[in-house]
Amino acid sequence: MARLRKFNAKAATGWILFSQVFPLSLVIIPLFMAIRSINLLDSLQGLILVYVVANLPFALWMLRGYVASIPVELEEASAIDGASIFKILRLIIIPLLTPGIVATSLFTLLNSWNEFFFALVLIQTPERETLPLTLARFVGSEGQVLLGPLAAGAFLATIPSLIVFGIIQKRISSGLLAGAVKG
Repeated sequence: MARLRKFNAKAATGWILFSQVFPLSLVIIPLFMAIRSINLLDSLQGLILVYVVANLPFALWMLRGYVASIPVELEEASAIDGASIFKILRLIIIPLLTPGIVATSLFTLLNSWNEFFFALVLIQTPERETLPLTLARFVGSEGQVLLGPLAAGAFLATIPSLIVFGIIQKRISSGLLAGAVKG
């Protein structure tokens, strides 16, 4: 999409931008009915499917920016040197895209981890609730908030995010410092 200058690439970009400004409240009822019709209501598989579809436009948009930042001359020089398209992808494009893939994956993971609206509508049994739904239970009757348990739960909810970021932080920073074009 980043390399194509055809109508299809412009249409796809328009679809991605439109999907980001489209209100979720307009799609939740048709989404609920669609998930129910394929028997994935109240299942983590259905929720994961919704998260993938909901995060896909942003992930494509973000990766499009990373692909566009890779100089076309690198691909052309490799092709002139006799590299196949798969070798160009494996040895040049994917290593340069690794920080973008890692950052996009981290963002979509955190977005799904913290998502509340889809989980509230699609998950109906307490055993399958996501963490944000469980934290919402700490709001007592008549709007009274149980601050102690809520703060402890919120703190515990951030620990997996910090662990994931700590693990992949080296990949992000090493990719930012490394480059294929010098000077």
